[in-house]
Amino acid sequence: MDWPTIMWWVFAAVTLIPALMIVLSKDIVRLAFWLLASLSGIAGLYVLLGADFLGFAQILVYIGGIMVLILFGIMMTNRDAVLMRRGENTGGTTVVGLLIASVSALGLLKVISDTKWKEVPPVDMPATTSPIGEALLTDYVLPFELVSILLLVVLCGAAYIARRRAEEN
Repeated sequence: MDWPTIMWWVFAAVTLIPALMIVLSKDIVRLAFWLLASLSGIAGLYVLLGADFLGFAQILVYIGGIMVLILFGIMMTNRDAVLMRRGENTGGTTVVGLLIASVSALGLLKVISDTKWKEVPPVDMPATTSPIGEALLTDYVLPFELVSILLLVVLCGAAYIARRRAEEN
C-alpha cells in the first residue's frame, strides 16, 4: 500500500468515526467537539486530493471560525450541561431511521460497484492559491480584518444578550 492510500484511509477514519460519535453522543458540547474532529478529517481529504485552498479554507472558516462560535454559543448560554434526551417516546423512529440508513447505504454501494472507474494519470495542477493569498493579504486585507472584527463584536453582543436574559429569569 502506498503513502497516499494509507493517508486516505486515515483521513476517512478521522471523518467517519467522529461522525458516528456525533450520532451517539448525548452531551451537546462533546457533540460539537466530535463535529470539529470530523471537519478536520474532511479538510485532510481536501488537501490529499490536491485542493489545498479548499482544505485550508475548511480549517480557517469551519474549524477556526464557525466551530469556535458554536462552542462559545453553547458554553455562554447554558449554565448546565445540556444532555440530549434519547429513548423517550421514540415511537419506533430509531428503527425507521436505521432502515432508511441501511437502504441508502446499500444503494450507494450498488452505485459505486456498478460504476466503471477509469484511472487518470496525475497532472501538474496550476498554482491557484498563490494569487488568492496575495490578493487577500494585500488588496483585501482591510475588508478581511473588518469582517473579523465584526464577527467578534457579534459574538460578544450575543453572549451579553444571552447572559442578561439568563440572569433575568
